[in-house]
Amino acid sequence: MAMYTDAFNVVWETPSRSSADSMPVGNGDIGLNVWVEPDGDLLFLIGKTDAWSENGRLLKLARVRIAIRHNPFIAGSPFRQTLKLAEGQIVVLAGQPPHAIVLRVWVDANRPLVRVEAEGQSPFDLQAKLEVWRTQPRELGEREIDSAYGLIGSPTPVVVYPDTVLTDRKDQVVWYHRNETSRWPENMTLQGLGELTGEIGDPLLGRTFGGLIRGEGLVSENAAALRSSSPQKRFAVSIHLLTRQTPSAAQWLSELETSADAAEAVDLETARAEHRRWWREFWDRSRVVVSGDNHAETVSRAYLLQRFITACGGRGACPIEFNGSIFTAEWNHQNHVCDPDYRRWGAPYWFQNTRLIYWPLLASGDYDLTTPFFAMYRDALPLARRRTEIYFGHRGAFFPETIEFWGTYANANYGWERQGKDVSWVQNTYIRRYWSGGLELIAIMLDAWAHTRDEQLLAETLLPIADAVTEFYDRHYRRDENGKIRFEPAQSLEMWHEAVNPLPEIAGLRFILPQLLQLPEANVTQDQRERWQRMLAELPEVPVRDHEGQTVLAAAQQTTGPAMNIESPQLYAVFPYRLYGVGKPDLELGRRTYFTRDFQERNYGWRQDDIQAACLGLADEARAAIVRRTANKNPNARFDAFWGPNFDWIPDQDHGSVILITLQTMLLQTDGRKIHLLPAWPKHWNVEFKLHAPFNTIVEGTCRNGRLVDLNVSPESRRQDIEIHDPQ
Repeated sequence: MAMYTDAFNVVWETPSRSSADSMPVGNGDIGLNVWVEPDGDLLFLIGKTDAWSENGRLLKLARVRIAIRHNPFIAGSPFRQTLKLAEGQIVVLAGQPPHAIVLRVWVDANRPLVRVEAEGQSPFDLQAKLEVWRTQPRELGEREIDSAYGLIGSPTPVVVYPDTVLTDRKDQVVWYHRNETSRWPENMTLQGLGELTGEIGDPLLGRTFGGLIRGEGLVSENAAALRSSSPQKRFAVSIHLLTRQTPSAAQWLSELETSADAAEAVDLETARAEHRRWWREFWDRSRVVVSGDNHAETVSRAYLLQRFITACGGRGACPIEFNGSIFTAEWNHQNHVCDPDYRRWGAPYWFQNTRLIYWPLLASGDYDLTTPFFAMYRDALPLARRRTEIYFGHRGAFFPETIEFWGTYANANYGWERQGKDVSWVQNTYIRRYWSGGLELIAIMLDAWAHTRDEQLLAETLLPIADAVTEFYDRHYRRDENGKIRFEPAQSLEMWHEAVNPLPEIAGLRFILPQLLQLPEANVTQDQRERWQRMLAELPEVPVRDHEGQTVLAAAQQTTGPAMNIESPQLYAVFPYRLYGVGKPDLELGRRTYFTRDFQERNYGWRQDDIQAACLGLADEARAAIVRRTANKNPNARFDAFWGPNFDWIPDQDHGSVILITLQTMLLQTDGRKIHLLPAWPKHWNVEFKLHAPFNTIVEGTCRNGRLVDLNVSPESRRQDIEIHDPQ
């Protein structure tokens, strides 16, 4: 059955040069970069969301090469490589009868298993070969150390250790990377948290990741390759993958074999049907398809491809890395070709970047993809509480702007040289007092709760984090002579490193505290409610300033020193903290602030002007911004949605995620029970959409020629809460 995604399948009719010309496919935890070389070999890099090395780098697992003999990939012969979005698979057609071949590559949506199927009109031979590049210990050099960002400046060498390929596996290829050492104890001790190492397990030591390759009719050629025992018309290669922390490599191998046997107990056609069902249900959750001009169709394609990439990397053990997800490749950047493990800014999570990946999952109904993000901060909460006590001597919890996946600072940010420095002192001034991500995390979770009414999310994640983070803000700052909280010393994002009463903190608390007070009484203690009410009363006003005789929002009540970035902290009161926008008081104040921002028409990377224009109901601005953003291609990548590097790396997940948020916000905005439909929609763009809203609501409709011609709301009772705006 045809799906709306079919029109956006990616089709290539020539082979590729390298992994820089690859296509992505994945299952949420395992991702492949797939390409076909001119000589006909099919290759793919394997990424996994939890393949953390001893240095805390997120590594690729390996590269696999599939070779066909007799080779149908002859120059001048037909060739077609297609990413079939609806099926979550890549299909390669090559050659002419009677030697034409079809290759299908997919990652089972329900199992840790890569499948490669080859089918021909005539019998052929096949080879499946493992290729690893970590073959001996080596020190990361100056041009690569950035990919171990937290270890820049380390007093000891940062060593990449080799993978192991087993030599005694009959008719199988088995390989792994095992962390026999770990940087974690050093990280904890440096940051004054050594006393916690007995309470919190080392997340790196003994972590082992790799896989097993096998297939019917395939026999060992050598330790790293299988070949067909005889020519056949059909082969199916299975690549089983596993990450585990185990006491020994033998234990990991035993668990891998058990997992592989369980996966193969399900016959191929059943697994295929289940896989396709998952993707069909995913695409049916929501959609946005825009038409009306060439720009609109480009925006539609960008939206679908970015949503696909997010799904391919969004269901694993760890959140999506903003700087490449699990689709890093051998990019040529500034005349230097990096290995597939490289990503600029390394493996720590910057909240300011990571958040953008997760905001759009709510309107698209992809709530399952938020779990790794929320879980990382939930699991880091005990450490964050203890760190607050050790650093500041009071209760509550703060999350640094930049964290390792277990919750600490990156050592390079915290500072290696501690002589004469307080344990709470952070060397990197860009994030020294940048803690406001905790407020936005609560805001995202409050929206997720509003959408789903998920009691488990509320009880186990949202409330514990909200309690700890708000207590931190309550206890950490003194009150001024008027009894108002004075946020000092503080900073306003990375933009202003010294600030008094920064807007993101004040707007963030003004946005989340009223919502926390509206949570069900049965879930909230009296002490929590009283604290939130008191804090709300003690907050200073959102800062404003005069600009050429007009009042606009300000980054802070007071700033000192030069601007250090190209952010617009003053617009955080528009997004992510929706205090000013469509249907809200002082809309013009928000709009004046937007039009007087310092950095205009910079619609790339993590810049969020596009979103803020949509929040303010500025249809022309939002349309122009998203058109500029989707036109901003990476010239070194063949796949359209491998954005970047911009500020970060390739594929830039912030760049694509802003496309999702902006388009959704142009179509639908919510405020409590209120739903604003088409609040920033350009009248010359047609659209078919299906989006999610709070209270388990689905809004589906069609806008054509500037008119809403069809609207379905589920449940129907929510129709009364919708205000329809005229396209502009």
